[in-house]
Amino acid sequence: MTNPADDSVKLLAQRLLELDYKDIKERERRVIERVAKRIAVSRDPNELHLAGQTFGARLADSVAEIGGSWSFVIAFGAVLAAWVLLNSAALASPFDPYPYILLNLFLSMLAAAQAPIIMMSQNRQAAKDRLQATHDYEVNLKAEIEIMALHEKLDEMRNKDLAELIQHLRPRERR
Repeated sequence: MTNPADDSVKLLAQRLLELDYKDIKERERRVIERVAKRIAVSRDPNELHLAGQTFGARLADSVAEIGGSWSFVIAFGAVLAAWVLLNSAALASPFDPYPYILLNLFLSMLAAAQAPIIMMSQNRQAAKDRLQATHDYEVNLKAEIEIMALHEKLDEMRNKDLAELIQHLRPRERR
């Protein structure tokens, strides 16, 4: 015994997409099923993305957000300038004299720690972008299917009206 909901999904697939149900990819199948059941496809990809994030992932995103901001660049430039001025002119016996080997060590450690964290954040952003693209595709496909269904309904209504008009005009022709 077949399920009527499954039959309507198969009928929609054949009628609107001109594909047999078994030939439809999983994404399209989900959309067709949602159209048949009149369920919304739209959802917030940001919520889906944030739901699966660990503390480390959120921390990496925060570090990347701060490290990639103008505030950080300006503040970091100010710290570097202060370090150089302090060790070049202000102190009688500088703790890191020119060529600022200690500063170079700190900068290297910062870069070594920050680079992989930023790359992790970029990988998560790429995954989020793929999720957004998939969502956009599903919403667009559903909209296209709904528009096709509306066109079918309008065509049916127009054909029905034309048939009624023809039936109405035929008795007058016979007179």
